[in-house]
Amino acid sequence: MMIKNIQSIALATCAALALFTSSCKQDMAKIYEANDPLIKNMDASAKPGDDFFLYANGKWLKENPIPGAYSSWGIGNLVQEDLRSKLKKINEDALKQNAAKGSNTQKIGDFYYSGMDTVTIEKQGITPLKAELARVDAIKDVPGLVNEFAYLETIGVQTPIGAYAGQDDRNSAKIILQLSQSGIGLPNRDYYYNKDAHTVAVRNDYQQSHLPALFKFLGYADAAAKTATQKTYELEKFLADSSRKLEDLRDPYKNYNKMPLAGLSKLAPLVNWKASFEKMQYKGVDTVIVGQPEYYRAVNTALTRFSIDDWKNYLRKNIIDEFSPFLAKAMANESFRFYGTVISGKKEQLPRWKRVIDMENGLMGEVLGQIFVKEYFPEPTKKRYEDMVEAVRASFKDHIEKLDWMSPKTKERAYDKLKKVNPKVGFPDHWKDYSGLEIDRSSYLNNVIRGTQFAHKFNADKLGKPVDRNEWGMTPQTYNAYYNPSNNEIVLPAAIFMVPGTTDANIDDAVVYGYGAASTIGHEITHGFDDQGRQYDEKGNLKAWWTTQDSAKFAQRAQMLVDQFNGYKIGDQHVNGKATLGENIADLGGIVIGLDAFKKTQQYKEGKLINGLTPTQRYFMGFALGWLGQDRKEALANQLMVDVHSPGFMRVNGPFTDVPEFYEAFKIKKGDKMWLDPAKRVKIW
Repeated sequence: MMIKNIQSIALATCAALALFTSSCKQDMAKIYEANDPLIKNMDASAKPGDDFFLYANGKWLKENPIPGAYSSWGIGNLVQEDLRSKLKKINEDALKQNAAKGSNTQKIGDFYYSGMDTVTIEKQGITPLKAELARVDAIKDVPGLVNEFAYLETIGVQTPIGAYAGQDDRNSAKIILQLSQSGIGLPNRDYYYNKDAHTVAVRNDYQQSHLPALFKFLGYADAAAKTATQKTYELEKFLADSSRKLEDLRDPYKNYNKMPLAGLSKLAPLVNWKASFEKMQYKGVDTVIVGQPEYYRAVNTALTRFSIDDWKNYLRKNIIDEFSPFLAKAMANESFRFYGTVISGKKEQLPRWKRVIDMENGLMGEVLGQIFVKEYFPEPTKKRYEDMVEAVRASFKDHIEKLDWMSPKTKERAYDKLKKVNPKVGFPDHWKDYSGLEIDRSSYLNNVIRGTQFAHKFNADKLGKPVDRNEWGMTPQTYNAYYNPSNNEIVLPAAIFMVPGTTDANIDDAVVYGYGAASTIGHEITHGFDDQGRQYDEKGNLKAWWTTQDSAKFAQRAQMLVDQFNGYKIGDQHVNGKATLGENIADLGGIVIGLDAFKKTQQYKEGKLINGLTPTQRYFMGFALGWLGQDRKEALANQLMVDVHSPGFMRVNGPFTDVPEFYEAFKIKKGDKMWLDPAKRVKIW
């Protein structure tokens, strides 16, 4: 057998000896030194006590400017580029096969073909939308308008309805229909009101360039486009005025308003809710959860405040805005210009094949995922992270035991919830059935619409059925992870553990624990105990299980973190400490819990240097590696407004200032920019 690399030689030798001798350990140490993902990124000229993110990642940042097609560039992009290349091979292989109609291979190949067939797409122009636009033309009154809202919801076009089937927060075993504010064209309600430079520029472009361009694609003359733009913006701003701010959407109690259909009809009597839900394929609905009742009162008012013609213009705009990326070049370019360049600062579009694969991945990702994991996520890697989950869980239990602010009564419930956190690692045990999805080569847009309809029906069919707790909300090839409070589960896709330029077996535990145990596993478990997640019990139900005193003590500590992050200013904007609180708690919790889990490893106990770094130093740098990257100013400004996550560099520098071991590892002293007075350091978990 030919073994081509040093890592395989070392492992094969150790396996042959059937014991891990000191020589094997030395061989592995050499592997870690030679494949060290930390050293090549470091900027040794930066002072770790002044800007640790720059110290850990500065050399990479200098050598890797943001490519024109991206609003940011970092480790997630590097992983994504690798993933796209792998998925491209899967698609090209599918194209070469004479696959049976209805097979996954046929669907993969035909979707890719239709997306890459630019000749047909250009010839078709706006024709693929004619049927949808004709439906809008036929609207004559409010009932017809509401009926069209219901239809458009099924094909993925935004309307003021905002309905979906999801688990009942107070009864996680039941799926119930839920309504959440929707209907505006800018990223969130603050874009209609804030006065910082970025927001004003986006708002002006939206009114002066983007909306007029969309109406001209629809055949409007200049004067008509101007009038339609004015009334559409006025309508959206009216809806935005009754929409909640980002931070206010994070309160699970205030955004839980359960009511019968009769109660919903009192909020918005002009909507025939029963008929609308039937049209949306939501069968037998008698009760709903309304997230923001004041928003639906505003929708009801808007139905008569604005004319039918105003509403028809609004819907036409929403249709073409949603589907422009899949139409002829001029329309796709305008969509990119506004959403890619004006909002996010991108200079150029991704190559077409990448855009097509991204869309395919979003619509039928588990079809691709089944092939992906067979080739790229071996069983030993899966086992390493399954074991790491348990190491982090044990560390979290230790932390709960040592808390001096939590009562024994609440601790017992916390132990139970922690024990019942369900980890999903790598990929699903059972894959979604896509046999009902039809894909062909005739129209890229039609494939997108059918894929969206399939996803909508999949969601609608959940009503009245038992909750499928085996379902995944992400594909294995997604560079992300999540905690679902209703299932009390952490979902860790295979791709989230990938480190560009190396393999999992080539990375030492210190880096893996920082990169994987802290920033991913510990982070997601901590979400079960952050300001939102802690309000759900071990079964995933929104239910008070803390003592009143313990809740007050938690709130005091959480407020310290809010204040800390509110103090970080970027340009003329501040980090929103309240909106980002959950993620900041999860980052801090992941760091301290992951570190204590790492302290139980052989590498930490031996304390040997690798490339001049101690195990603890490598752990903190491994965490920083997970946030390697930089953003364009437009993208950063947008993130501060619409995202519950702090900017990447703040997710390193911010929580590190609260961790005593960080100060010890890098000799941080008073007077250093990252020094935080001990009395101000936050300790929650």
